[in-house]
Amino acid sequence: MMTDADDAPWLTVLGWGESGTAGLTPASREALETAEVVFGARRHLRLLPALSAEVREWPVPFADGIPELLAERGRRVVMLASGDPFWFGAGATLARHLAPGEWRALPSPSTFSLAASRLGWALEGVTCLGLHARPLTRLRPYLHRGRRLLVLLRDGAAVNELAGWLAHVGFGASRLHVMEALGGIEERVRSVRADAELPDDITHPVAVGLEVDGDGPALPLMPGRSDDWFEHDGQITRQVVRAATLAALAPTPGERLWDIGTGSGSVAIEWLLAHPDNRALGLERNAERAARARHNARKLGVDWFEVVEGDALEMLNGKTPEDLPLPDAVFIGGGLSEALLTALWLRLRSGTRLVANAVTLESEALLSHWQNHVGGELVRLELSSAAALGTRRGWKAAYPIVQWRVVR
Repeated sequence: MMTDADDAPWLTVLGWGESGTAGLTPASREALETAEVVFGARRHLRLLPALSAEVREWPVPFADGIPELLAERGRRVVMLASGDPFWFGAGATLARHLAPGEWRALPSPSTFSLAASRLGWALEGVTCLGLHARPLTRLRPYLHRGRRLLVLLRDGAAVNELAGWLAHVGFGASRLHVMEALGGIEERVRSVRADAELPDDITHPVAVGLEVDGDGPALPLMPGRSDDWFEHDGQITRQVVRAATLAALAPTPGERLWDIGTGSGSVAIEWLLAHPDNRALGLERNAERAARARHNARKLGVDWFEVVEGDALEMLNGKTPEDLPLPDAVFIGGGLSEALLTALWLRLRSGTRLVANAVTLESEALLSHWQNHVGGELVRLELSSAAALGTRRGWKAAYPIVQWRVVR
């Protein structure tokens, strides 16, 4: 047992690979040989040599093992984690439950490093994604011809799902480098087009190197994507207006948006596409539109979009800040009213950016009133598009949009 005077961390998070102890550094070997308890997944434990330590299999789901691990404080404990524990690994999850002085990490080469070295790819020029528990559509923003990605998948079935999905969205010409058990004696690397027949014996652990190719549409990088990217029933902030709206909302990394009257979810989704760390909450009273917004988010590969069904004003008045985390920016695309603006102004913290779009004369008058009293900027957006006019063409005007931009 460790004594109270011993300042050494009780937990070692040890990077573990398919090569077992052969790939360990001297420090990692020492930690393993002097451990009193060793935790690891079944596939890790099968590679362990004989040890004097008590060996325990980590349960599934992962979170179930954390209380058992924490109960061993004061003993010398080793937790086996794949490759580099803090590169799409278990390290960050464990660290949230520990004080800084309680643990140390001894990483091994990550699967991404091993995969890049096998393929001869510069790792800094590759997009790396762990999709064990995330949908394959998370890849959608990265599907641009010529792009390279390294993807961790749960098993061989997921590789087949990936190939089928790529073909479905127009990227069946992409080349998949299927890499199994990297670094171990059973290592295997095979290459095949996504739209070809895949091997039927792909096993876990598996990573895929993806060279994107095909005629599928690439998702544009800038906000104001075509309306065709979003399924909608007409309740959508149109492309040009959406671009102006996103410019006014001015998303920066890690920020949270409230999208009130989210409709198709187009504004919130473009907010999320601005940076993978962004968050968005959509408030929508229509259940069908709420479902459609969720579908659009999944299809376009964005995470962290929660759509809540119900009346925005009732939620503002009925939920605590713990239930409804405060945003950095708010967009009002529907349900604009004096009561809603009042509730928001009382609820939001200083510095929150608010953008509201109005089409009707009544809503325009409301925004004019608020701008006159609390400031901000009023912008009128008038758009026309060329349309048939008899045998010739003329300009067909859309309803003008009045936009209020203000910082609380």
